[in-house]
Amino acid sequence: MRIIFMGTPEFSVPVLDALVEAGHEIACVYCQPPRPAGRGKKERPTPVHTRATALGLPVRHPTSLRNAEAQAEFAALKADVAVVVAYGLILPQPILDAPTHGCLNIHASLLPRWRGAAPIHRAILAGDTETGVCIMQMDAGLDTGPVLLRAATPIGPQDTTARLHDRLAALGAEKIVEALARLPELTPVPQPEDGVTYAAKIDKAEARIDWTAPAVEVDRRIRGLSPFPGAWCQAGEERLKLIESRLAEGEGAPGTHLGGLRIACGSGAVQVLTAQRHGKRAMATEDLLRGYTPPAIFT
Repeated sequence: MRIIFMGTPEFSVPVLDALVEAGHEIACVYCQPPRPAGRGKKERPTPVHTRATALGLPVRHPTSLRNAEAQAEFAALKADVAVVVAYGLILPQPILDAPTHGCLNIHASLLPRWRGAAPIHRAILAGDTETGVCIMQMDAGLDTGPVLLRAATPIGPQDTTARLHDRLAALGAEKIVEALARLPELTPVPQPEDGVTYAAKIDKAEARIDWTAPAVEVDRRIRGLSPFPGAWCQAGEERLKLIESRLAEGEGAPGTHLGGLRIACGSGAVQVLTAQRHGKRAMATEDLLRGYTPPAIFT
């Protein structure tokens, strides 16, 4: 098929690769414009832009698709379908209608649960035991279109957003290739009205650990916000970023260090498995503790 690919972050890259490997013609790649990054604030292309360039594919990065010129350029590509995954711009109706078979979105949740911007983070934070991907026909709503295919994966007790992200990216790539191959036979299934939840964008204010919360909630927060924006706490005079954890035995006043970077919560305790001191690299707990004396109380 002749495809317009629309995606921006690392999550989208395996999908682009899978479409190319499956033999589809990529008419054009749309992504977000380069942004200033790093200490020098030099403009850096997005992961999809970088990968598309390496593959020799044409790239466009308009700041809006709402003007007539951008819409005409999109329609002129005469695509069979547009594949959209974490693109970052709202698609107006003329864009949705331009490809022969419309626009298909890969969404990283089992819709209608976790519509919106941060479905992977929110699934872990909420304690969901399962998530997945949906291949959805896009409409004008926020992740409201009918679903063509879905695939589930369990959320394990030590899954972080990073681990789940990689698994879902691979699963999404697999399922979009299947959906395109079976497109004539697939029946779009409207999403049920029951069970709708919204995955609001993660606010950095959510990242500070509240040690008075139950250990199960603290553990989810550490794993759900890893690697970005990263859960953190105050460890004496410095901020400590907590990257991986698991539930552990132990009781004490909230924030009490119980030894080996095992920390008491409102009920129960968490064992921090990986952490990062300010200005340092992330380290496994046993390596971190070789040159670091934790405070008696974390706040």
